[in-house]
Amino acid sequence: MMRSLFSGVSGLQNHQTRMDVIGNNLANINTYGFKRNRVNFQDIFYQQLSGAASPTESLGGVNPKEVGLGMSVASIDTVHIQGTLQTTGIGTDLAIQGTGFFVLDDRGSFLYTRDGAFNIDENGTLVDPANGMMVKGWMAQELNGIMSLNTSGDVEDLVIPVGSKDPARATAVVNYACNLDKRTPEIPEGANELQTRDGTWSSPIKIYDSFGEVHQLSVQFTRVPGVNNSWNAAVSVDPESEIPTNASIGLGVEAPQAGGPAVFTVTFNNNGTLQSAADGAGNTSGGEGPVIMNIAYDVQSATPGADGAMVRQNFQLNLGTVGSTLNSITQFAESSSTKAVTQDGHTMGYMDNFTIDNSGVITGIYSNGTNRIIGQVALASFPNQGGLEKAGDNTFRVTNNSGDPNVGPSGIAGKGKIISGALEMSNVDMADQLTDMIITQRGFQVNSRTIQTADQLLQELLTLKR
Repeated sequence: MMRSLFSGVSGLQNHQTRMDVIGNNLANINTYGFKRNRVNFQDIFYQQLSGAASPTESLGGVNPKEVGLGMSVASIDTVHIQGTLQTTGIGTDLAIQGTGFFVLDDRGSFLYTRDGAFNIDENGTLVDPANGMMVKGWMAQELNGIMSLNTSGDVEDLVIPVGSKDPARATAVVNYACNLDKRTPEIPEGANELQTRDGTWSSPIKIYDSFGEVHQLSVQFTRVPGVNNSWNAAVSVDPESEIPTNASIGLGVEAPQAGGPAVFTVTFNNNGTLQSAADGAGNTSGGEGPVIMNIAYDVQSATPGADGAMVRQNFQLNLGTVGSTLNSITQFAESSSTKAVTQDGHTMGYMDNFTIDNSGVITGIYSNGTNRIIGQVALASFPNQGGLEKAGDNTFRVTNNSGDPNVGPSGIAGKGKIISGALEMSNVDMADQLTDMIITQRGFQVNSRTIQTADQLLQELLTLKR
């Protein structure tokens, strides 16, 4: 008789636990990144009244007789299915489409979360504003003027320096890909100004010195008289200013001395592609590979007390590759054009904004028109994410059964992609939870009826001696 009472009590207690879990799920139905829990039951000990007996020659086998002693909670699982993504339009809000967790630094220990409602603090550090935990990733490092990411290194705090300066950068390479019209006539001797203008093609572009000051680079091409497929080119810096800047050209690796000849000759093959180039000193390029002219010019020094001092500026004029039409100067019977001319210099600027792409790469956008990689958000995955322990604040903690975190960029080793301007909603299904609540309520009620009925039976026993 007493067994049924204890079975009913275990049913009440464990259905109450299940109701507690359902209540917590429903309480967090609008919590970003929340993962619902599920309760599984199991039966427990059995009291054996008689054991099993094997068959004999005259009798068959006998099954065991057992009376159960109730039930218990087998497990409370965390269900890590994908939640719905909600668009917020806030650039620092991040959601994960697929597997993975953001890595947070809680005073030296790492926690993991799916809640990407981040922001930047006064120091520019990307943090969870609810608790101040810092988001981990990799900061970009400048190597030979190029920003690169070492995602195999240790993770660190991500600092987004909004309002910081991007220093001026002198032009180092100018890439030419213009076309020179083969039909351009030669300039006759004694030609007037209009004829001279009709027989040349000028290709200007802005370049920058080491102070960030802009200069006008002009390359003026003229047909070589009496020579097919050859053009003379005259290079000048700031040709329209009152005092044009002296420039010089040299073919090869070493930069030329400023004040030398600022002319070169370019020759094309019969198919319109680049064949060779020669500088004013008679140096000729090889028969294959890129053709690069080294150019030098002087600008006024900005050093106090250095009146009249000049500062040497050097850059490369890349004419393209011999025999190629891709990003190379050409000579076809089409209008002369300069559709693909680029240079890598810029003036000083300030970071106005930033973006985060699907790989978690943070790119700064500067007022001088440049973009610079700032860092990359890290993601962590686990062999058994169901083994993680909930640590509050929408975070998880590593346990003995979760396995060690595999930290790396998104899209690698099974990690999902990062969606900027969105947040992951809770994966709690209201209809499912309300249905489970009804089932739990009924289970609680029938267990209470078991206790009531057992109590009534005991009452009957007490009245036998009356």
